[in-house]
Amino acid sequence: MTIGAVAPYGVSGLGRTVQTVVKLGGSLLAHTQQLDAVLQTIALVSRERGLLVVPGGGPFADAVREVDRRIGLPDTTAHWMAVLAMDQYGHVVVSRLRGSVMVSVPREVTAALENNLLPVLAPSRWLREVDPLPHSWDVTSDSISAWIAGALGAARLVLVKPNADAVHGVELVDPYFPRALPSRVTSAIVAADQMEALESALRGGT
Repeated sequence: MTIGAVAPYGVSGLGRTVQTVVKLGGSLLAHTQQLDAVLQTIALVSRERGLLVVPGGGPFADAVREVDRRIGLPDTTAHWMAVLAMDQYGHVVVSRLRGSVMVSVPREVTAALENNLLPVLAPSRWLREVDPLPHSWDVTSDSISAWIAGALGAARLVLVKPNADAVHGVELVDPYFPRALPSRVTSAIVAADQMEALESALRGGT
């Protein structure tokens, strides 16, 4: 399947509901106050704008990297283990995000939004079915969220990083990200400690 193609679920109208995909950096788990503040802002904006939350891998993916470093996992094995790490972080997010629900495929995203719930994507099932991205550490949750934004027809992708230092760093996204992000999707990288900037980005501002 080509990058940015819509998965075969018969959900052509989905892009009119999911306006913004929000990718939560996994390292936010080390900063629980920031994480909770970010989740509160997401919940607020979701009342008036169609949002989908995509979790990073965080310490769960770091565990996969450590096992890979120690014993040398096959690329495909490491890839799917890291995707499952995103599912794990998703469970954490749902436990702390009021009004949210775990979803795994596009039709469940639609159902959540129609029921005024905020969908948090556990992506392993969907990605297993369509397998759209290379199996490499060059592809992280950044590229996965970019592909998801394109596949769902979202207009915007907001990547939430832990703090301002991270946003002004050199390596903001993974190497594959520019190829995974469709040209029609605008993206923004926002620091988790900049609440006004985050709210503006979620609402579609700069």
